[in-house]
Amino acid sequence: MSKHSKLETGVPWIELSTTAADWKKADPRLLASMLGQIQLIRSFEETVLDLAGQGLVHGPAHSSIGQEGGAVGSIVSLRSSDGVNGSHRGHHQFLAKAITHVSDGELDLDALVGADMQAMLQRTLAEILGLAQGFSGGRGGSMHLQWLEAGALGTNAIVGGGAPLAGGNAWAQKYAGTDDVSINYFGDGSSQIGSVLESMNLAATWKTPVMFFIENNLYAVATHASEATADPRFSVRGQGFGIPAWRVDGMDPLAVHLATQEALERMRSGEGPAIIEAQVYRFFHQNGPYPGSAFGYRSKAEEAEWKGRDPLERVAREMLKRDLITEQQVASVRDQAKQAMAEAVAALLEDDPENEGKRRIRPESWPDPAVVDTGIRGDASELAALTAAEPLDLGGGWRDIKFVDAVAQTMERRMELDERIVVLGEDVHQLGGGTNGATKGLAKRFGPTRVIGTPISENAFFGFAGGAALDGRIRPIVEFMYPDFMWVAADQVFNQVGKARHMFGDNNTLPLVLRTKVAMGSGYGSQHLMDPAGIFATAPGWRIVAPSTAADYVGLMNAALALEDPVLVIEHVDLYQRADRVPDGDLDYVIAPGTAALRREGEDATVISYLSMVHHAGEALDETGLDADLIDLRWLDRASIDWDTIERSIKKTNAVVIVEQGARGTSYGAWLSDEIQRRFFDWLDQPVQRVTGGEASPSISKVLERAAIARTEEVVAGLETLKTNMGSN
Repeated sequence: MSKHSKLETGVPWIELSTTAADWKKADPRLLASMLGQIQLIRSFEETVLDLAGQGLVHGPAHSSIGQEGGAVGSIVSLRSSDGVNGSHRGHHQFLAKAITHVSDGELDLDALVGADMQAMLQRTLAEILGLAQGFSGGRGGSMHLQWLEAGALGTNAIVGGGAPLAGGNAWAQKYAGTDDVSINYFGDGSSQIGSVLESMNLAATWKTPVMFFIENNLYAVATHASEATADPRFSVRGQGFGIPAWRVDGMDPLAVHLATQEALERMRSGEGPAIIEAQVYRFFHQNGPYPGSAFGYRSKAEEAEWKGRDPLERVAREMLKRDLITEQQVASVRDQAKQAMAEAVAALLEDDPENEGKRRIRPESWPDPAVVDTGIRGDASELAALTAAEPLDLGGGWRDIKFVDAVAQTMERRMELDERIVVLGEDVHQLGGGTNGATKGLAKRFGPTRVIGTPISENAFFGFAGGAALDGRIRPIVEFMYPDFMWVAADQVFNQVGKARHMFGDNNTLPLVLRTKVAMGSGYGSQHLMDPAGIFATAPGWRIVAPSTAADYVGLMNAALALEDPVLVIEHVDLYQRADRVPDGDLDYVIAPGTAALRREGEDATVISYLSMVHHAGEALDETGLDADLIDLRWLDRASIDWDTIERSIKKTNAVVIVEQGARGTSYGAWLSDEIQRRFFDWLDQPVQRVTGGEASPSISKVLERAAIARTEEVVAGLETLKTNMGSN
């Protein structure tokens, strides 16, 4: 008969409850700050719901009324240098951090709202209303609240989307040698999300000082937690990742505070992450001023039971018991908070002259529509102090090198000069330089704190890199072993990192490099071989480089690592072992955005390409004898492409062929050809010709893979079509 032994995780999982003695010995200043914070947040949220009812809030109004105790209890004693980010229902999380920052963690209940506090409340309300004086100029609104000075890293509209970013911020805090921490707030609905679970695993593995704070309000919109998981005690997740967890009554702010203090002691001492699950309750529906019972998914009796445990009333009641406050003072705190919100509203609204008895937002408060695209990315002015040069213009000698070795040596040089640069990805620290040798020698020279092998969890490790880049104390180089893996991390790549600068009003910089390789021809099949250029070119916020030579790789990577934007660096396996050369001496020059390379000159056509297809296009031009300009784009994104070189060539040749290797559907050339025809239609004698792969992703079969991609033969065919069209014109 088989033997069964019960296994234990050995990880603490604690239910913490307060006693009368806890309340009796609690610092009166702490209780006063809790009362003042919860009242300010409550009055703020009541104001937002009132304005939403008047149709003055454009978009959702996710009220946190009832849930304030969890945010206040966990944030009230944090430093401004500690970071928090939160969920779409995040007003209370943001406000608790902002109030703590403005008040230095201690509120005077007799003078609750000073000038700085009033300004903060008004700016927060303005942001929710989408106004220019908001923290992000109105771009973030209700669900994207950020104030970096206060350590409010940004609330997040994607369920679970903030967990990797908070983990990355905590990683940067640890890397910088501080004992600061980060807290990520999310709800019961996020507790099943892959990005959250991946982040827990990575944080535990790296001993990152991040707290995963679960606001379990029992409902994801209208779906009860028991319908979403077999065990709705969400703090149990810690057991699977080796993370200690505390479960508390979130309607009891002191219990949350005490649990947080225990978790912070662990985190600040370098022991890694923690989980707190606070059982809370939102008094209203998912969005708007009505209770959940109005929509049939909650009973009025359930709502009444939870309202009887209101955290605002709990703190006031406990203070009254200890004679720390009078009923009149409680009323005064409430009146001060309401008056502050009335003043904030008065500053932003006025009577509507066209609708008697109604109010409108003051017209001068709206942002200027002209700034709609400002801040999608930086202006690249950070490159001005660097040496911008074409490799051929540097003078001096050259040395022979394989392309892949130039990749590794360029990163080594930059890491040597900038200790903020950290390389991370799957196997980058193993196999003598990763799976292709592109990180050769880096692990040996810089060690495990700067060359970090990751679990197979792109969503988490890319999100950590994004959070660290937003912090600025780490400049990550992330490797995706294959570009198709971006889909696994698509939320972090596109919704988070790509949009962050613009979404938060250009308050952030985001210096991050994502390296990946096109591997067409290697036999790895449909889920490993795509060219990502077309996807990234149509996603705002990303810059893209695609070098075809080792010398260009040096200059382009140097520029990418100096920019304050996220940059995709695309490589190609066909180039890795190519015999190439780079200039002698230090590899410190940059090839700035807006600089394509004219590889050959001609009169009959403009051939545009990038990566290894530049070489195939050159071979095809030799074979066909077509006299053409061959433009190597190098920079591919909308803001960085060299339109001047393209324009001069098209006005000379009046014919264009765009050459790429990948699938027609995700084609970079589709976007580029549309843009060319919009800009230069009057100079074109025929439609833009495109050489691409087929519609399908490349297959495993060597024959079918070859049929799915473009190489020299396909470029020849495209050029012959162009020549035929010339003859018919």
